[in-house]
Amino acid sequence: VQLVESGGGLVQPGGSLRLSCVASGFTFRDYSMRWYRQASGKEREWVAVVHNTDMSTNYADSVKGRFTISRDNAKNTVYLQMNSLRAEDTAVYYCNGKNSWGQGTQVTVSS
Repeated sequence: VQLVESGGGLVQPGGSLRLSCVASGFTFRDYSMRWYRQASGKEREWVAVVHNTDMSTNYADSVKGRFTISRDNAKNTVYLQMNSLRAEDTAVYYCNGKNSWGQGTQVTVSS
């Protein structure tokens, strides 16, 4: 199993980023996919999930209405569209699927 995140970077408050996670080594369409994040000095926290069965989604209260998770089973890719970013969204963002983790991608929100 391999999960490779990309799309992180430095963005100003109120800006947007789209993260991608490309999966390999397992049947992507058979698994729910999740995004987590970990800010410096804090525990890793769950951000969002997109289920494999019906494509339904769910979000942490802290990102609800600002972030959108989606998946493209043809590309074995899960996305996280992040809008209206805030300083408190600064963290390393990790993709999770089939009990495996990617290496993470850094998102920094700062003016």
